[in-house]
Amino acid sequence: MLNPQQSAYCKHHSTETALLYIHDHLSNTIGSRKVSRLCLFDLSAAFDTIDHNILLTRLSSWFVIHGTALNWFRSYLSSCCLHVKCNNNFCCQHTCLRGVPQGSVIGPLLFDMYTTPLSTLVSSLSLNHHLYADDTQLFLSFHPSHFHSNISHLQNALQQISPWMTANLLTLNSSKTEFFLIGLEQQLSKIHDTTCLLLQPTPLATFVLFLQENLTFSDQITALSKCCCYHICELCCIRPYLDFKTASTTGTSIVHSKLDYCNSLYHNLPNCQLRWLQQIDTGNSLARAVVRLLDPLISLPFSDLFTG
Repeated sequence: MLNPQQSAYCKHHSTETALLYIHDHLSNTIGSRKVSRLCLFDLSAAFDTIDHNILLTRLSSWFVIHGTALNWFRSYLSSCCLHVKCNNNFCCQHTCLRGVPQGSVIGPLLFDMYTTPLSTLVSSLSLNHHLYADDTQLFLSFHPSHFHSNISHLQNALQQISPWMTANLLTLNSSKTEFFLIGLEQQLSKIHDTTCLLLQPTPLATFVLFLQENLTFSDQITALSKCCCYHICELCCIRPYLDFKTASTTGTSIVHSKLDYCNSLYHNLPNCQLRWLQQIDTGNSLARAVVRLLDPLISLPFSDLFTG
């Protein structure tokens, strides 16, 4: 019953599965000599704007929840109250007419169920998409010669998505909405409308991962290497004051966690890029910092990537 295009709050799903889904699609289209228009949308205060009546109707019509179960949800939502404290004084108590309780187990699940019709709408518009909580990724792939017709199709689709958002009291955060054009340089050069090109790699606010228009990940590897080198240097500074177990735990948490995050996307990258990451871990740079054997940066060929 849950939306298969939603990676948040689902077992065996994460930001990594969302990225893999999108990256796999973009890689396949690049192999077919196509370009892709990627749209990243973020909602403003999404959990706080959910209308209880719309949610209860959705639970009944979309998920066939009736009788005692639906009454339980109605009671759960209607019993939420709030009041504001200022200088030890409380204002009058107010009943929450919108929003789902954040911090609860069922709150995120209710949000997923509330936004499920969005996937149906996007699919009916012949757009690929994937969701992660309140972040929506739309992507459309096409040959460069069909650029203008597909951009028009995308604009028309957005004009239909916007009223749905408004009707469901959801508001797009324009400051976090981004548009990308992704493809090989040879294919991008065939598009003469340069105002739509993404010429520089931009960090995606949603997943903290650098995607370039040609999906080479060179900027991602460089940024990750800089970050890990910085933390290893910091670990070296405080290492004399740490016991071995604490140093090992610290190194694992601040360096290994960054190397492990979404590392499945590095599959099939050129060896020259992978060696940068291997120098940090398997090149014993982190291990040397932990055991205080040698200066961990002596063997790092990319130490000139960071300054200061």
